[in-house]
Amino acid sequence: MLHSCGSIFLEERISRKDLLERSVSFIVSDRSVYLPQKKEMAIALVSLILVALVALYFYLTKNYDYWQKRNVPCADGALPGVGHFWNVITMKTTFSECCRKIYNNNRNRSMIGIYNFRSPALMVLDPELVKTVMQTSFSNFHENGFKIDPELDPLVSNNPFFCTGEKWATGRKRLTYAFSSMRLKILLESVKEVCQQFENYLDKKINKIEKIELELKDLFARFTAQVVTGAGFGIDGLSFNEEKEKESFYAMGKSFLQPTGVNNIIFTLVFFLPSLSKIFRIPFLPKKADRFFRTVIADVMEQRRTESIHRNDFLQLMAELERVEGTKIDLDVLASHAVSFFLDGYETSSITLSFVGFQLASHPDVQEKLRNEVISVLEKYDGVITYDALKEMTYMDQVISESQRCVPVLGFLTKICTEATELRGSDGLTCHVERGMEILIPVLSLQEDPRYWERPEVFNPERFGPDRKHSIERFAFLPFGEGPRICVGMRMAQLQMKACLATFLRKYSLELSPKTRTPLKMVASSVLAAAEGTKINNFN
Repeated sequence: MLHSCGSIFLEERISRKDLLERSVSFIVSDRSVYLPQKKEMAIALVSLILVALVALYFYLTKNYDYWQKRNVPCADGALPGVGHFWNVITMKTTFSECCRKIYNNNRNRSMIGIYNFRSPALMVLDPELVKTVMQTSFSNFHENGFKIDPELDPLVSNNPFFCTGEKWATGRKRLTYAFSSMRLKILLESVKEVCQQFENYLDKKINKIEKIELELKDLFARFTAQVVTGAGFGIDGLSFNEEKEKESFYAMGKSFLQPTGVNNIIFTLVFFLPSLSKIFRIPFLPKKADRFFRTVIADVMEQRRTESIHRNDFLQLMAELERVEGTKIDLDVLASHAVSFFLDGYETSSITLSFVGFQLASHPDVQEKLRNEVISVLEKYDGVITYDALKEMTYMDQVISESQRCVPVLGFLTKICTEATELRGSDGLTCHVERGMEILIPVLSLQEDPRYWERPEVFNPERFGPDRKHSIERFAFLPFGEGPRICVGMRMAQLQMKACLATFLRKYSLELSPKTRTPLKMVASSVLAAAEGTKINNFN
């Protein structure tokens, strides 16, 4: 029995050993098959990735022979998918400065092909071609390139700068009515009230202190915000009331217009990547601001329609226009016009004033000459700022124009071809422009080109003097645009800026703060001109 059991046990052990050997053999055999398969799969995966990258590259660059096919020179440096504006996307430089580089590299040409992301676009470098696009062939290029989604931004989309067709014509007609010479004189009465508030604000700030330090953009934004609410809506915008600053129109405008990181990203998405802003439902005008303007306009217009007291403001003019046209203007349209008045009057004018202030602080001789003009003219009008007094301040016009030449608020303009046409340059270049193509006008580059401006790097208001201004190349100076779509609020902007500077200079002087960065360095992520560190010192 014992032997038998031992035999059985031995056989069982042999069987397990055999099984183990077979298992090892199987595993080794399995690995010898599996390893080559894994290697093949890795090679296949790498190949697939390479094919996908090549396919993506061809997709991103498939239009990059567009200009070559049409015998139009193309700027160097286009990158797949982003075209010529990589440094703009990565916020290393402004769009205007990017255009400047392309312009300077191709200055002897009348036009140059570029790629705005994947889409071909044409940059016109010759003032004569600029004239063709903005004026002579306006019907072929009557749309601005900046678009606003009416679903996301119903109030901003009715701004004449963004809208087209009948909506543009109607909106422009109404704003032109409001900004005629006769009505500007009426609006000036409200501006003068703001000038007094501005002076009181500065007096309180200084309060027997010889010098104070202020940030230019902040200072002038308070003024323009108060003008917009006073001359626009006939109410106190609280912009000089620091205790109620959070409730002010100044704070409201600053919340979505100040060039902060978040705001600049929103600007980039809305104006340069509108498809993404639509996907993520990102409006230019925040919902809070939208509700704010609608509520204010509804309340004020109801008063204007029912009360017999005459006011000197924009909404009063709209109420009168209703009576002239015999119909009530839709509240959304009125709110849109009011937002247009606010955007155009608040931000662009305060930017211009801040750079004028910087130039005056940097050039004491110019500042002194301008102050003498202000004091001399106002003495003739008993110290009162009147429409005629401001009109006589011609050197002030020169100073503002020269500042706008050096630093335009918007350093580029874009137009859309609405009907196919042909552009012919003075150098013999010809381009058939297809419907829908974007035309880029490099405003900053034209305004600093030595072919049109003697020593353009020098701040010299004399170039706009009465004996020289007529020789200026008209379409190489575009601070307000040109042609039928020239800024409709231009005269109102000039009026409030001159009133502001007259109020300021007859009593105060400017000098640069040690904190001011010179030469000016622009905020790369901002669409509109914005400088880093524009501190000044005011002294009585």
